[in-house]
Order: sequence, then structure tokens, then C-alpha cells
Amino acid sequence: MDVPEAAVVEARKGLRLGPFSWPLRWRPLVLVVGGLVLLALAMAVNIGRGDFPLTIGQVLDVLLGGGRTSHRFIVLDLRLPRSLTAVLVGAALALAGAIFQAVARNPLASPDILGVTWGASVGAVSVITFGGVLTGPVAEVGIPVAALAGGLFFGVLVYALAWRKGIEGFRMVLVGVGVAAIAGNLTQYLLTAGDVNDAARAMVWITGSLNGRGWEHVVPVGAALVVLMPVAFVCAHVLGALQFGDDTVRGLGVRLNPARSVLLLVGIALASVATAAAGPIAFVALAAPQIASRVAATATPPLLGSSVVGGLLVVVSDLVARTAFGGFEMPVGVITAVLGAPYLMYLLVRGRREARV
Repeated sequence: MDVPEAAVVEARKGLRLGPFSWPLRWRPLVLVVGGLVLLALAMAVNIGRGDFPLTIGQVLDVLLGGGRTSHRFIVLDLRLPRSLTAVLVGAALALAGAIFQAVARNPLASPDILGVTWGASVGAVSVITFGGVLTGPVAEVGIPVAALAGGLFFGVLVYALAWRKGIEGFRMVLVGVGVAAIAGNLTQYLLTAGDVNDAARAMVWITGSLNGRGWEHVVPVGAALVVLMPVAFVCAHVLGALQFGDDTVRGLGVRLNPARSVLLLVGIALASVATAAAGPIAFVALAAPQIASRVAATATPPLLGSSVVGGLLVVVSDLVARTAFGGFEMPVGVITAVLGAPYLMYLLVRGRREARV
């Protein structure tokens, strides 16, 4: 049988490296390249704004190795770590959200909904409210470690409770909503049980804040992305198959349950590390993958594109939080919640309409 020439040309469109190959589509590529350009511009603007304003040219001059000594101190020591933390945290949350949504086949599946970020809040708030003996560097290490442990514990708990000879997306979302409610109520109880001053500190943390973030916050999230992002990309071929039914996926020769397990554990770890670094920044993991999927016109959220959109979303939200209210700085989580809550309601309304059809 003759193969149409257009089909041959389409089949050749891709990147091949030894036994591995990846399809190349122009819209996901435009999303990544355009997103990176916008991200670089947003970072330059964000770094330049503050009590001592700098122009974009001055910021770029410092980043390229030049600039005055005072400018280098402001950019490299004070503002760049915060912006890099925003990028890495947004990328990690968005990547985790893209994995959860693809595995569950549900746009509502995200670390926020499934209880991972609330689990991290339980760990962090426990240390803040009852860890008065921890001071100085010990406290700075203890809070992120406790948040990481809490996120991992509650994430694995959702995974274990949702397992019934495999993971089914709708069941996982329902279990996650229940576990998130338990973790959220436990967090609120810890706030009321602790000292008033400690509770105030904890409230700032669970809102999601980038204030005071330094290089010590950049390194853990960056290391997690370096280790876990390649694992997610290696398993990315499974995500495309997951848009079909389980029987179809198994018929294609995909080892469904092991692949789902690895991807979910990667997503849980990414969300936990990101939350440990900056608190539970709301709705980034929910909205960024859906935005990337619509821009790229893909059936499942693109992993790299979602990461870029997540980083851009957090940086822009941080810029708004720092500059839009005069001398008062809002936690970045408040801005992302204001932007994300209407989007969540839109997804719920759309899902209800589709269920009626």
C-alpha cells in the first residue's frame, strides 16, 4: 500500500537520538521559546523594582558580569535569589500539576486539591508553633524539612488510599479532597493551639511568600528540578497514552501502574520541595498546565511548557505583590489565589456543562 507523501513528511518531523525520538510541533515550541523570553523580561523588571530602582539595562549589565559594585550587591545578593526562587518554585509546582492532571485525566487534579501542599503546611506550622526551642540556622532548616516531610507523607497517603489494583483519576481526586480537608483543618488547629506571635508567622508562611528568600532557598528547588525533571521527561511518553482508556493503554504495551506510580511520586516530591521553599503558593499547579495546554493545543499538559508558564506566573505575581500596593508588600500567594480562584470556578462550571451534554 502506498503511503501518502504528506504522511511521510509528518512522520519525519521529530528529534531522534539513538533509539529515542520525540515529535516536534511548532506550537509547543513557540510556547517554550516565547515563554522564556517573557520570563527573562519579567525577571529583569522584577529585579529592577524596589527601594533602589534599576533599569532593565542596568540589571542585564550586572547579570552579564558588569555594573557598579552597588548594583551588583543589589542584584546578585538581594533580588536575584528571590526571583530565581520564584521561577524554580513556579516551574516545580506547574510540572507537578501537569503530571497530576495527565495521570488523573482531570484538570482539577493538582497538589492544592490533592492535599500535598496542605500536608506541607501541617509540617511547617508544627515547627513554627511548637518549635520555639529551634532558633537561628536550625529553625531555618527545620521549617523546610518539616514542610517537605509533611507534603511527602500526605501525598503518599493519598496515593495509598486511592490505590485499588491501580490508580483511577476520579477516585484519586475524591480521596485527595478528603485528605486536603483533614490536613487543612489540622493546620488551622495548630494555628489556634500555638502562641499568637508564632501563629502570625505561620499565617504568613501558609499564605505563600517569597519575602526574604536567598540562595539557600534556590539550591534545594533547583537540585530537585535537576534530578526529577529528567525522570518526568523520560516517562513523558506515558502521559500521551494516558489520554486513552486503561485497556487501550495496556494494549499499546505500556506498563500502566508502574508508570503512574513513578510519575505521581515525582509530582509529589516536586510539589513538596516547592512548598517547603516558599509556602503553599495557591493555584499555580492548577492553572499553569491548563494555560500551557491551551496555548500549545495539546491533549495533555506539556511538561516543559507548563514549567515555563508556572515560572512566569509566579514571577509576574511577585512583581504585582511587591509594587501594586505602594509601600505595602502582599504575599505572592494572595495574588495567585486572586487570579486562580476564578479559573477554578470556570473549570467547575465547564465540567458541569460537559457532564450534562
